[in-house]
Amino acid sequence: MARAAAGTPLGVAIAGCGNIAGRYAQQLRGYPGIRLLGATDLDGPRAEAFAAEHGCRAYPSLDAALADAAVALVVNLTTHHAHYAVSKAALEAGKHVYSEKPLALTTPEARDLVTLARDRGLRLGGSPATFMGEAQQTAWKAIREGGLGPVRLIYAEVNWNRLETWHPSPGAFYAVGPLFDVGVYPLTLMTTFFGPARRVWAYGKVLYPDRTTKEGATFHIETPDFVTALVELEGGVVMRLTTNFYVGRHGKQKGIEIHGDRGSLYLGSFQDFHTPVEFAEFNGEYRPVPYVKEPYQGTEWARGVFDLVEALREDRPHRATGEQAAHVVEILNAITAAIEHGGTVEIASSFTPPPPMGWGR
Repeated sequence: MARAAAGTPLGVAIAGCGNIAGRYAQQLRGYPGIRLLGATDLDGPRAEAFAAEHGCRAYPSLDAALADAAVALVVNLTTHHAHYAVSKAALEAGKHVYSEKPLALTTPEARDLVTLARDRGLRLGGSPATFMGEAQQTAWKAIREGGLGPVRLIYAEVNWNRLETWHPSPGAFYAVGPLFDVGVYPLTLMTTFFGPARRVWAYGKVLYPDRTTKEGATFHIETPDFVTALVELEGGVVMRLTTNFYVGRHGKQKGIEIHGDRGSLYLGSFQDFHTPVEFAEFNGEYRPVPYVKEPYQGTEWARGVFDLVEALREDRPHRATGEQAAHVVEILNAITAAIEHGGTVEIASSFTPPPPMGWGR
């Protein structure tokens, strides 16, 4: 198993040089505990262009990256359908893994990765780690301090636009649908704040089946581009999750509302670390909640990777765990089953929620 000597940066390789990879690379290169060694992609020229831009090596294949003894951690930024196979190969090669969301597409695959990492003594981390953001930590602290009273209801809205109007390669996203692509964000946030899910009810539909890319190519979708679900969390908190690839940024229903007996909390975005956090007493007006720390502007996508690397050096658990990511995959699969078959679907798995950031306490 590859390890970095004490005091030396941990060697990292990126698998998948798509739309999000550049932001990861920029952030990883600015972190002193990490050395970005290289990247690989099925599209060789894309990997070479990426490596030239970010000052690292272009590995000709995943196998080549995994054969590099200096690589201790693989950041898996491949397409949704490849996450499981790439992460499994990396773990079997003795590398720690941090995977973009979702960890896998099926519950058995997600559990297999968790078991493999545990048996090999390796770290498995899973996106999203946006619960580590300053705004999100501010909201969590306000909840823990009890100003809302007992929390009973959550509204989470993810209106994620028509991807073909802005994304260069929307096909893979429509293949899995908005639930698996962006529904994971509020599910991860709320299970962090309130604990594991226990059961779900759901409805889904293809609203807009025939689409056109920016280049004018037409394509047809069959995975629901609209999903709404009720998720009952441990302790009885009910979450209504709505996610779609239809309503644009002009939609007024956005963000997350958390409602308790004595008050309500509004989090303007599941991903932006500087998003507004507001509190209102019952029937009162919303007022801003001061951030626990000056926020990062936007989303520091690699913050989960940073925490995993620090956890390795400090010999402590990392926060964005494979166990929680696998639990979220089970929620996604349960919602899909509820859409297809109706009724209530129970959630069997659990996980230990992460602690707040040190500065978020």
